[in-house]
Order: sequence, then structure tokens, then C-alpha cells
Amino acid sequence: MFGKPGAAYESSQKATSSGRELEAAALFKAARQLEAVKQYWDTPDRDVRLLEALRYNQRLWTIFQVDLERPDHGLPVELRQNLLRLAAFIDRRSFELLSDPDREKLQALIDIDRNIASGLASAPAETPAP
Repeated sequence: MFGKPGAAYESSQKATSSGRELEAAALFKAARQLEAVKQYWDTPDRDVRLLEALRYNQRLWTIFQVDLERPDHGLPVELRQNLLRLAAFIDRRSFELLSDPDREKLQALIDIDRNIASGLASAPAETPAP
């Protein structure tokens, strides 16, 4: 239903959009999927939709983890470490939700995805000319 994030991510990177825009779009999509599960929590297909949304989100964050662990990654080390800690939290929370579904615990994943996506979607601040 939601597709494979890895394949979508890789094929999208070949498009004209920047990597930041693609990452932001993928995170916004993950947040929308998780939000839809939360909003329609009491529907009969909740467990299937929850599984699909969590898998999409977790695969997406796994892609980010692999990229962030590259020694030649351009982000500052401290920022990379913080993002890797977030990815570890997302892994733990996802497994927790799979074993013990809890509507309110979805919000942390939704918020993280939206906040990171918003940061990626924002234009970087202009550096003043010397």
C-alpha cells in the first residue's frame, strides 16, 4: 500500500529535486501515514496499517542511518551522532509499538518526522558575503 521507501528514495534521487527535498518529502509522507493510523485507531484494519506505516518509517530511518554512518558524510560529527540517536529511538519505539500498540506513543514518531522534515525543507540561511 505505501510502497518500498528504499526503492522510492533511490529512484527519486535521480530526479531533479535536491536530496534534502526528497528526504523531507519522505519524512512528511511517513508522518502522514503514522498520523492516519493514529486518527483512525479504532478501525478493524488498524494493525495492518500500523505495521505498514511503522515499516515505511523504520526503513526510511534505516536509509538515513546507513548514510549518516559513512565516514565521508558532510554533516558535522555532533549533528550526525544526534541524528543517529534519534534513529535508535525510532527503532526502539517502532518495536515497542509493534509488540504493544499504543495510540499516544505514535505521536513522538510523528513529531520527529515532521520536525526533521521541516528543517530539511527550509532553505538554508544565506551566508553574508565578506
